[in-house]
Amino acid sequence: MYREQTKVIKIGDRVIGGGNPVLIQSMTNTKTEDVEATVAQILRLEQAGCEIVRATVPTKEAAEAFREIKKRIHIPLVADIHFDYKMAIAAIENGADKIRINPGNIGSRDNVTAVVSAARERNIPIRVGVNSGSLEKELVEKYHGVTAEGIVESALDKVRIIEELHYDNLVISIKSSDVLMCVRAHEILAQKTHYPLHVGITESGTLYSGNIKSAVGLGIILYQGIGDTIRVSLTGDPVEEIKSAKRILKTLGLRKGGIEVVSCPTCGRTRIDLIGLADQVETMAAEFPLDIKVAVMGCAVNGPGEAKEADIGIAGGDGEGLLIKHGEIVRKVPEDKLLETLREELENWGR
Repeated sequence: MYREQTKVIKIGDRVIGGGNPVLIQSMTNTKTEDVEATVAQILRLEQAGCEIVRATVPTKEAAEAFREIKKRIHIPLVADIHFDYKMAIAAIENGADKIRINPGNIGSRDNVTAVVSAARERNIPIRVGVNSGSLEKELVEKYHGVTAEGIVESALDKVRIIEELHYDNLVISIKSSDVLMCVRAHEILAQKTHYPLHVGITESGTLYSGNIKSAVGLGIILYQGIGDTIRVSLTGDPVEEIKSAKRILKTLGLRKGGIEVVSCPTCGRTRIDLIGLADQVETMAAEFPLDIKVAVMGCAVNGPGEAKEADIGIAGGDGEGLLIKHGEIVRKVPEDKLLETLREELENWGR
């Protein structure tokens, strides 16, 4: 398991690497200079389960906003830097818990040296980030196109620059919108470095396509023991990224806790609005910190059998439904009372 052997890195009050739990990240899409909007979004992300959050720092005002934002949130705050090394230094001076840079696009070696010196002074981790879309021309030519091997070589070249400055408080991220290329790149990189890896499928798309691409890509990578933090990149409300990341980790057995809702795909026997009911149950389940499985079934014919592996479930009928516990029918319930009955059961679970 690669993640068991990666270097332990501290980000604010969180620790990654060395077999520590895989942490969930997201990124704000507000203007960082707007402290109120940024804080409000981060607090929503925290409530959803975000454990590290990144914000862009394109201006001096954004860097200065970090100081106030930090006072009002409860998770580590990472500064995302592009091109201007001065913004990295300003973000560090204003309390950033980590910075994300590509040493190749912030100018001269002197610029990189200045950033590393500022990070060393406060022992702030640097995340070296390389995307397939910004791969150097010489590497594209060397590998006859954008390839996993080229992405890895680019990342390790950037890491080497910082190591030569005698700093190794590092995290690496390599991303591509090509899922299989991204998977292959992580497989190669994990064998070549001991630094923790931040994993994501970049530019993955909308809520629909992005979730599918991220689940496939992250699932393959994480299942191999690769990855210390993750982000599900979606075009939309970043809270949705957290929901998806939690589900991916739980599906892989990397995260415990929270109700798992399972439901049948419906068929001609369905006599209730199962789709609407399942959505309501999933929303309601998020309120309860229980580590159980809840089944929502569309008919009373196969419902009890299909719900056998669930801790509790409901199955719809014609005007009435069933409450099921561990595959056994407990009682019949009027159809319009199914959700209410399930809520009462969850509220009293374990009592």
